[in-house]
Amino acid sequence: MSYHVFTRYVKVTFLKGATLCPVPPGSGKDLDSRWVDIYEGGFDKERMATWIQQAATLPGWRGF
Repeated sequence: MSYHVFTRYVKVTFLKGATLCPVPPGSGKDLDSRWVDIYEGGFDKERMATWIQQAATLPGWRGF
Protein backbone atom coordinates (compact mmCIF):
# COMPACT_ATOMS: atom_id res chain seq x y z
CA MET A 1 0.00 0.00 0.00
CA SER A 2 0.99 3.56 -0.62
CA TYR A 3 -0.48 6.81 0.70
CA HIS A 4 -0.50 10.26 -0.83
CA VAL A 5 -1.88 13.11 1.27
CA PHE A 6 -3.38 16.04 -0.60
CA THR A 7 -5.17 19.15 0.65
CA ARG A 8 -8.67 17.75 0.14
CA TYR A 9 -8.23 13.98 0.22
CA VAL A 10 -5.93 11.03 0.88
CA LYS A 11 -5.16 8.62 -1.95
CA VAL A 12 -4.65 5.02 -0.79
CA THR A 13 -2.97 2.94 -3.49
CA PHE A 14 -2.94 -0.84 -3.48
CA LEU A 15 0.07 -1.90 -5.55
CA LYS A 16 -1.58 -5.20 -6.51
CA GLY A 17 -5.08 -3.73 -6.32
CA ALA A 18 -6.30 -5.39 -9.51
CA THR A 19 -6.38 -8.68 -7.58
CA LEU A 20 -8.63 -7.34 -4.81
CA CYS A 21 -12.34 -8.07 -4.69
CA PRO A 22 -14.07 -5.78 -5.32
CA VAL A 23 -11.42 -3.93 -7.30
CA PRO A 24 -10.77 -0.39 -5.98
CA PRO A 25 -12.07 2.25 -8.41
CA GLY A 26 -8.93 4.23 -9.37
CA SER A 27 -6.64 3.02 -12.14
CA GLY A 28 -3.78 4.37 -14.22
CA LYS A 29 -0.78 3.33 -16.30
CA ASP A 30 0.15 0.41 -14.05
CA LEU A 31 -2.33 -2.35 -14.78
CA ASP A 32 -1.82 -3.94 -11.34
CA SER A 33 -2.30 -0.85 -9.15
CA ARG A 34 -5.66 0.48 -8.01
CA TRP A 35 -6.52 3.24 -5.57
CA VAL A 36 -9.30 4.87 -3.66
CA ASP A 37 -9.55 8.56 -2.75
CA ILE A 38 -10.78 9.27 0.78
CA TYR A 39 -12.42 12.65 1.30
CA GLU A 40 -13.38 14.32 4.56
CA GLY A 41 -16.85 13.27 5.55
CA GLY A 42 -16.38 9.55 5.48
CA PHE A 43 -15.74 6.44 3.49
CA ASP A 44 -16.79 2.80 3.52
CA LYS A 45 -14.78 1.52 6.49
CA GLU A 46 -15.84 -2.10 6.00
CA ARG A 47 -14.77 -2.13 2.36
CA MET A 48 -11.44 -0.48 3.23
CA ALA A 49 -10.85 -3.07 5.97
CA THR A 50 -11.57 -5.85 3.47
CA TRP A 51 -9.11 -4.40 0.95
CA ILE A 52 -6.40 -4.05 3.62
CA GLN A 53 -6.95 -7.62 4.82
CA GLN A 54 -6.71 -8.92 1.25
CA ALA A 55 -3.62 -6.82 0.50
CA ALA A 56 -1.90 -8.15 3.63
CA THR A 57 -2.01 -11.68 2.19
CA LEU A 58 -0.30 -10.71 -1.09
CA PRO A 59 3.45 -11.06 -1.70
CA GLY A 60 5.50 -7.90 -1.16
CA TRP A 61 6.33 -5.42 -3.89
CA ARG A 62 9.94 -5.62 -5.09
CA GLY A 63 10.12 -1.95 -6.05
CA PHE A 64 12.59 -0.64 -8.54
